[in-house]
Amino acid sequence: MIRVRGLSKTFVLHNQGGVELPVLSAVDLDVEPGECVALHGVSGAGKSTLLKCLYGNYHVTSGSAVVGGVDVARATSQEMIALRRDVVSYVSQFLRVIPRVPALDIVAERPEQRRDAEQLLLRLRVPMRLWSVPPATFSGGEQQRVNIARSFIRPRPVILLDEPTASLDADNRLTVMGLIKEALDAGAAIVGIFHDLKVRNAVATRVHELH
Repeated sequence: MIRVRGLSKTFVLHNQGGVELPVLSAVDLDVEPGECVALHGVSGAGKSTLLKCLYGNYHVTSGSAVVGGVDVARATSQEMIALRRDVVSYVSQFLRVIPRVPALDIVAERPEQRRDAEQLLLRLRVPMRLWSVPPATFSGGEQQRVNIARSFIRPRPVILLDEPTASLDADNRLTVMGLIKEALDAGAAIVGIFHDLKVRNAVATRVHELH
């Protein structure tokens, strides 16, 4: 489902005279259905950058990153829209949504998904009194649970996870681990960053080092 070859990413700091900051260099990575690959490396090794390259948030400087048959390094806008709609879900470290939209509507992409969204929010212990409220005023942990629910509302063959349990309590960490394992059993290909070793050891099928 994921095939990365020679991927490099360099940031150009235009406000500092065009200084170039190389973050990723010639990364190779394969992820098959049913695998959860945990990215590991020191701070600044480019773990989050790699996830954003796979999702298309960052432009790939060189190399290729084929996700679900689409090379995101060369994909058109229409191809990326279809990829994000049908193939890839991405749990980022922060919830970014349209202001004033209630939490339940953020999770439910379509009206027919509202029942599933309610069940998922209940499973993630988001209080019902918050479902009709925009998440801007939620705590960090509540926002992250809405973020996770939005990404797991329907099965997708590729899931990208950037510290999905970082701001969660023990019970909700167990719930998220259960969601990840269910996705793996359904054949999803997962790439994640897990700073919690207990979570990583429980869900990762292997570790990929970034230097």
